[in-house]
Amino acid sequence: MTRKFVVGGNWKMNGDQGQAKQIIETLKSAQLDPNVEVVIGVPAIHLFLAKELAAGKLGIAAQNCWKVAKGAFTGEISPAMLKDAGIEWVILGHSERRTIFKESDELVAEKVSHALDEGLKVIACIGETLEEREAGKTEEVVFRQTKALVAAIGSRWSQVVLAYEPVWAIGTGKTASPQQAQDVHASLRNWLSSNASPDVAESVRIQYGGSVTATNAKELAACPDIDGFLVGGASLKPEFVDIVNANL
Repeated sequence: MTRKFVVGGNWKMNGDQGQAKQIIETLKSAQLDPNVEVVIGVPAIHLFLAKELAAGKLGIAAQNCWKVAKGAFTGEISPAMLKDAGIEWVILGHSERRTIFKESDELVAEKVSHALDEGLKVIACIGETLEEREAGKTEEVVFRQTKALVAAIGSRWSQVVLAYEPVWAIGTGKTASPQQAQDVHASLRNWLSSNASPDVAESVRIQYGGSVTATNAKELAACPDIDGFLVGGASLKPEFVDIVNANL
């Protein structure tokens, strides 16, 4: 099965309206690989602007949402609100949500389930810390996080992209080699074959999200079990075009 390459740009808490316009116009005017699906995750305050500017040429994602449709949850956004705004994607379970905001596997799974119920497509993030990697717990952690997602997703895997993010390789100066990344992706796909289904393991797209740059993107993209990238800081720079085009 050929899995369509998907590259996500996670702006995190960065960018004013002028920068948002500049980045999106740069992407729209660039010669992007037509075989790559591009989704940019912008701060909530820019979602309407980004959706208008993208004009259907780029996917737009929220960076988070809550687990119910409405209620007394000050500061939160529901999947229903995102759908009403014309937003099709949401990023959930990002390492920063898990580590800084203490989101548990169970909470992430609840949010994923509700987002799917509301018809959103989800980039669901998993990954281990440096302490966990050095303790030899990479697979234990990644499989545990994914196990919670399997039950939440059910039969809706066509709406989901998994993003493997080694937390220790994000903004730390440490980097995972392409082989290290490939090894985890292959192990995860094998685990999914046994714990979801062989069809899910074969079809689900798994992004790599550990400090991807224009320098390492081509080598990573050549790995058979890496189906795209979730890009942080580099998604704010012109080199994001080169990352999108890593397969050319």
